[in-house]
Amino acid sequence: MPESIPNSTTASAVPYAFPLDEFYARSALPLPKIERITGDQMPEPYRGLLVHETDMTPTLEKFHGAEIHLEILNRDRRAEAYFREVLLRLNGSEKAVEFGANKISLLLFPTKARQLILEERLPLGSILRHCEIAHSTRTKAFFQVEADALIGRILGLAPGLLLYGRRATILDPQQRPLSEIVEILPP
Repeated sequence: MPESIPNSTTASAVPYAFPLDEFYARSALPLPKIERITGDQMPEPYRGLLVHETDMTPTLEKFHGAEIHLEILNRDRRAEAYFREVLLRLNGSEKAVEFGANKISLLLFPTKARQLILEERLPLGSILRHCEIAHSTRTKAFFQVEADALIGRILGLAPGLLLYGRRATILDPQQRPLSEIVEILPP
């Protein structure tokens, strides 16, 4: 049974919305209506795109048949924690294929990878692959979210449309969190 969160929910009341909730709070916006679901409750093609323990970038590139680049919507740096709200777009068509947010632990990355992260051009999954960084991805939660005005504007959708996403953690071989991520897919 989905866990329903009313539209006026405070960011801290939805742990699987972190770090997206940080950007909503910073903008003084309530989180959109979000419901936790199981992977089995997720319809296709979202299930195939979200219900796995691998990186989203290669999954989306394979599905769409094109490489992906990053558009930074907002960023915040707190010591060695780098927060960013992003849109992933297909190279060439510029089609949006993911909206999300992540918290990146910069100190856990080698110098070259840290430099690429801060250049803000490549998605984290591409950087992990190009720099051959050993890691694993652990999904923490799946959810459905009703597009609010912010998500609608960013993805070019009508508010109220039901979208699907996940909250995941990318871990290094010592099980330290390289990144905490919320990923939401457009239709």
